[in-house]
Order: sequence, then C-alpha cells, then structure tokens
Amino acid sequence: MKIISKTLYSEETPLVFTDGTEIYNELKKEYKTHKKGFFIYAPSGSGKTHYINHQKEMNWIDGDVLWNKAHAFPNDDWWTRSGEEMDTIERRADVITEQAKKQGFWIMGASCVNIYPDAIVILPLKKHLDYIKYRETHNYDGGITSESIDRIKHCRKHFKRFSKYGVPVFKSIEEAVNYLNNLEKDGD
Repeated sequence: MKIISKTLYSEETPLVFTDGTEIYNELKKEYKTHKKGFFIYAPSGSGKTHYINHQKEMNWIDGDVLWNKAHAFPNDDWWTRSGEEMDTIERRADVITEQAKKQGFWIMGASCVNIYPDAIVILPLKKHLDYIKYRETHNYDGGITSESIDRIKHCRKHFKRFSKYGVPVFKSIEEAVNYLNNLEKDGD
C-alpha cells in the first residue's frame, strides 16, 4: 500500500466534519466488525501491514487505510514534518480512530496523540531494525527508515508513553492480537 494517494487533500485544504457512514459502510464490505472496537498502536516497521496482509479473516484494518479514506492525512510525506505539525495531523487520525472503534473496527496503526490505545507493540530493538531494513528493500511504502536510528529510538519511547496509564505493551503484533482476541472472548 502506497501511503500517498490521489484521493488525499493538500495540507491547505480546509476540512470540516461530515457524515462518515458511506466510508464506514464501504470498509465493512472488506473488514469484519466486532462488538467492541480495538486499536493497536505500534511504530513504523513493527509488522502491522505484514500481519494485516496475511490474516486469514479480515479482522484488522491498517490505520493508514482508514485514515486515508477519511482524509485525515495530507497527500505528502507528512511523517517527516516537525512534531507540532505531526501532532495536528495525528489528532485528526485520533477522531477517526475513535469513530471506527465505535463502529466495531479493529485497527493497527502508528498515529495517535490523545486517545488511549488498547495495546502497544514495541519489538525488541534488533528485530525492529531488521523489519525496517527488510521493508526498505521489499516494497517500501513510506514510514521511518533505518538511517534514522535516533528517531527510531525516540519513537519507541514515545509510543510507550501510554503504558504509564495501564496500556499493555507487547513484543510482537501477534501477542497483542492474541491478548485483544481473548479480551473480546471474555467479554461475551
């Protein structure tokens, strides 16, 4: 999946709130919805897209797909901008994530400012770097690169910030998925 899309708007486009029923109904044709929505928060290069592309049942949606369809992201490499600019963009993604969770979607993504994720994934550092390097040479679709080791370390710390509020941290996407699957089963 290429993050930049012809359907995304330029940063100068003024945005408004609108009825998202059409977008969510379109996504429901491809992705399963559940009684309770979940959000897994994991940095770039954690294996989110790989997991989603290889799931047997379409339970999980890539946050980038969701946020792009809702036009939360501008049509450029916004992830390379300053922290303040990124926060503004990611706050738009927060609104969409909250709405999608209310619709029962299970989302994996790397954009979050204020909402509490249901799980965080922080791979062991060596494995994380290996995943990023692999992605760079096989279908790179945007996100952090292995040249940015200091930024990678900063991102990992930044993503863990929700753990102090009780959000569990896992060492793999599969561990987080299993945890949330069990939460849903326990809630039945």
